[in-house]
Amino acid sequence: MKIAAIDLGTNTFHLIIAEMVGSEMNIIYKTNKPVKLGEDITLANRIIPTAFGRGINCLKEFKATLDEHGVSKIRAVATSGVRSAGNGQEFIDTVKKETGIAIELIDGNEEANLIYEGVKYSGAIKGKSLIIDIGGGSTEFIFCDEEGFYWKKSFDIGAARLMQKFFKSDPINETDQQKINIHLQETLTELIDFGRNFGAEILIGSAGAFETYSAMINPSLNLNEIANAPIDIASYHHLSKRLINATHEERIAMPNLVSLRVDMIVMASLITDYVLASLHLKQITLSTYDLKIGVLQSLRQK
Repeated sequence: MKIAAIDLGTNTFHLIIAEMVGSEMNIIYKTNKPVKLGEDITLANRIIPTAFGRGINCLKEFKATLDEHGVSKIRAVATSGVRSAGNGQEFIDTVKKETGIAIELIDGNEEANLIYEGVKYSGAIKGKSLIIDIGGGSTEFIFCDEEGFYWKKSFDIGAARLMQKFFKSDPINETDQQKINIHLQETLTELIDFGRNFGAEILIGSAGAFETYSAMINPSLNLNEIANAPIDIASYHHLSKRLINATHEERIAMPNLVSLRVDMIVMASLITDYVLASLHLKQITLSTYDLKIGVLQSLRQK
């Protein structure tokens, strides 16, 4: 039996297909498309027409791939970009009409649940940890250990959302950085209060920006062949400074920095820096398994 997960992120749509052999789940296909559904979404809280069209066309391609592989179970989930858009339901209805794909609009709580399940499956959780998943529209935080999670929450501080609101200089100047840090401090009070009492030792980055950090720090690492890997924290801090202090053009020239993240990686670095400093975390681990794997896991259990 073949199962598939579709993750409709604010910037990227992901498709992953797995074949079930007994209790084993073997990934046989995965792809992603930089749809940028959240382009200019902060202006009127709507999916703009060009982004709407890109999203529909991408899902038509995904549907052809699903049919080609003979997938029998599909779960498609939409997160912050669709959730916050005034025409999000219109997008869901249009997708259903034109592709037959039924999209489930999940809230931040369910999003965090699925991220936890995906990261847990990677084997990255070892002791008290904080999982962070930096998306385009929202960022999820989960305090956990191998036994389960103790606190989780989704905040509307995704990289694209912050970029549209605060990224006004190139390279980003001290004033804009300060505005972002003040916004993070005001938004994440509950997170920091819980985290200081919880005493997590490790920051686990769920795919996305953390895959970019890993690829830039260690170019020989094959992200398609690993479930988790350590990220040297000193190397991360060095990379973060380079990314934040660089211009757009300088970042374009950096090896292993994908075009979609050339600017958003600055926002992701500022979020990562803030959390590391506020909670005095000393280790970083990458989990290449994220929400998509959590969605597949949910299909296995049905």
